[in-house]
Amino acid sequence: MRADYLARIDAVMCELGIPMHIVVDRGLPLFPEAEVLVETSSVGKDGRPFLLEPSTASAWQAMCQAANRNEIKLVVLSAFRSLDYQADIIRRKLQQGRSLEEILSVSAIPGYSEHHSGKALDIVSPECLSLDAAFEHTPAFQWLTQHASTYGFFMSYPRNNRYGYIYEPWHWCFHSKGSGS
Repeated sequence: MRADYLARIDAVMCELGIPMHIVVDRGLPLFPEAEVLVETSSVGKDGRPFLLEPSTASAWQAMCQAANRNEIKLVVLSAFRSLDYQADIIRRKLQQGRSLEEILSVSAIPGYSEHHSGKALDIVSPECLSLDAAFEHTPAFQWLTQHASTYGFFMSYPRNNRYGYIYEPWHWCFHSKGSGS
């Protein structure tokens, strides 16, 4: 891990008032920012394409094609996020008056988000276009549960996950064979 990246994480955590013991107590893994990213065919509300690291983008495309063949539409709401973008998410929530404890149950600490790796996606469907546990009741979620692992995707935050995050049936991360990432 590059020293400048670690220094940026420390500075952001200090600025946001996030104590290091949360990282240690939860056993949160550190995620470096992806260095090579490619555009996906999916675009955000702002019209910009979502970015993923290349092997994840290929696996995502293959998984979407397979889902489409089964008349399932998968929609991306979030993909790669920089450390700075993740910090901005927390800043906005703090400015809204939300407590740090509440925020860190739904948002990763900057430096500790799988989205930094370019391998994580927040996936929804036309039946449920928001990051909501109700997504688990959609055909898209049922399809992902049955087929996503074939393409290297796994749900990161099931109920009662070891990292202390809420249940996120929409958050899936690519783990290439043998990468252990």
